[in-house]
Parts: sequence; structure tokens; C-alpha cells
Amino acid sequence: MSLLERLLIRRLRERDEVAFSEVVRLYQHKVYNLLYRMIGSHEEAEDLAQEVFVTVFKSIDTFRGESKFSTWLYRVAANHCKNRIKYLSRRSRTSGDGLDGVPEHSMEDAGSAPLQSHIDAPDKILEGLQLEKLLAQAIASLDEEHRLLIVLRDVEELSYQEIGEITSLNEGTVKSRLHRARMAIKEHIERNTK
Repeated sequence: MSLLERLLIRRLRERDEVAFSEVVRLYQHKVYNLLYRMIGSHEEAEDLAQEVFVTVFKSIDTFRGESKFSTWLYRVAANHCKNRIKYLSRRSRTSGDGLDGVPEHSMEDAGSAPLQSHIDAPDKILEGLQLEKLLAQAIASLDEEHRLLIVLRDVEELSYQEIGEITSLNEGTVKSRLHRARMAIKEHIERNTK
């Protein structure tokens, strides 16, 4: 754990609101991106990110320091996300509307850098956008556990060890489930590009 993390945690435990603002500033984009890619709605991801940071502030005393602070924060975010997905699926079953599992914007819109830094021919741009949309749909079609693993490993580029700490899965299980999730994505893309 870095010196900065240790200082922030100590200040958070003292209920220092400036430290809380610093934690939000440092981690808001990563937390939001994780939540958006899991839920597919900007509004839900924004609301949920606020809840995650409030939970972190209220429950910082439960952080034991056995992993990096960011790993613990991702675990809190992942747990909130799973609960929200369950809530949204129950709500959509009873009301007949709600999320259909497909992100409303491309994954590029979630705050990451643009995928292309130069101008391509219009047909190449369209082809890239179609593939990006198809990939987003493929990820959204995964069950929440596989989607979380894909987002943590292939989007956020966390190590297998960090993912294991976040999900409470051993490294072998993480790798095998990631493989299954990647195969499901590949099959989805192949089915929809024929």
C-alpha cells in the first residue's frame, strides 16, 4: 500500500471530508467506468457511484489493509453493482420496463480515451463502430459474474490476484471463468456477424 493510500485511509477514519473528496477525485472515473460497463446506464452508474463512495466513507473502519485500497474499493463497487442488478431485474419483471442489458451508448462513452486518434475513411469508422457496438452487446449479454470478470481484467486491466481479492475467487477459477466469458463473447460476435 502506498504512502498516499495510508494517509488517505487514516484521514478517512478520522472522518476528514477533504480526504473523502480526494478519494472521490482519485477513483471516481474508475468506479464509474466499472459500474457503467456492468449496468449499461449512465444514470444508474452515476447514482450507484455516489452510493459506493458514501459506503466507503461510512465503512472505512472495515478496511483491514490486507490488499490495496483500490482493490477494496472495487469490491465495494462490485457488491453494490450486483445488488443493483438484482434490484433492476426484479423491477423490470414487475413493471415490464427497465434495462434490456444493452448499454445505451458505446463503451467508449464511459469516460475512456477515444479509440481512434486519426481520421479514417467513413466505411472504416462505421465498421469500427459496428464492431464496438457488437462487443458491448456481447459483454452485456454475459451473466453478471462473467461480465464483472471481463470488465476487471480486459477493460480495467487488473491482475488475476487483484480480481481474486475483489471477487473472493481463487486465481484458477478466475482464469477458467474468464476463458468461458471470452468464448461466449466470441460466439456472440460470430453469430451476429454472419
